[in-house]
Amino acid sequence: MSDTADTSGATLAPDEAAAARALLETRYGAAEAPAGILLNDTIAGLLSHRSVRAFTQEPLPEGLLETLVAAAQSAPSSSNLQTFSVVAVENPATKARLAEIAGGQKHVIEAPLVLVWLADLARLEEIGRRNAHPTDALGFLETLFVGFIDAALAAQNALVALESLGLGGVYLGALRNRPVELAELLGLPPNVIGVFGLAIAHPDPARPADVKPRISQRLVLHRERYDASLPQDALDHYEAALKAFQKGQNIPEIGWIAAALPRVRGAESLAGRDRIRDALTALGFGLR
Repeated sequence: MSDTADTSGATLAPDEAAAARALLETRYGAAEAPAGILLNDTIAGLLSHRSVRAFTQEPLPEGLLETLVAAAQSAPSSSNLQTFSVVAVENPATKARLAEIAGGQKHVIEAPLVLVWLADLARLEEIGRRNAHPTDALGFLETLFVGFIDAALAAQNALVALESLGLGGVYLGALRNRPVELAELLGLPPNVIGVFGLAIAHPDPARPADVKPRISQRLVLHRERYDASLPQDALDHYEAALKAFQKGQNIPEIGWIAAALPRVRGAESLAGRDRIRDALTALGFGLR
């Protein structure tokens, strides 16, 4: 593949241009696939991302964990505060407990490695204590935001790295269902909270995962000012694309809206995460 190329085919060979177009149509559906994007191997890998929940038991390569952490720590960090940490979990009993906290997701048990990404304000608090320096700003919501953002950026770097090595992974947001229990399981000190997990393994070729379509760029990309018009045809095209994906995965063809709206209906739809503020208080965060 060319280092940088236009999907119109001006600098791509015909077979490469067709491959690029296929990537975009898979991600957006044929009706909403953008034209003329820049493309290289890195971007192609990003466009090909899929959540992998079916794993083999093939051992992970030596040095993988350190590689992923190095990639994670190479992500941007607000003011270089580096307010994230990660717990690597390989013990079967611990993974079984993680799966329970996450609502019974069996791929948590099957994956040989689960990384739990943390917003970690305790490290700076301890450094301040050792240096007799106040750390009152750690008690403000803004600093907790920084911790969540740092963890998310770091984890995404790790995911891109592992996918570049031919591995697969899936994020585990359901670990926030019971954050206090998660903290107890992993021995987290005050001012540290689990943000999400990442299960990692070799994908099972007998149970391949497909690329899930995303909503049109017309619904996401705003130029200069936010456009609240929300074009219905773009939503309709996405419904069709997602239903086709669901059919291919042998899951109910309900589209996006019928799946998304129940997730935001009310507190009961948050699976315990409606109590996250109480959990943050219990875990020592100030939230001023």
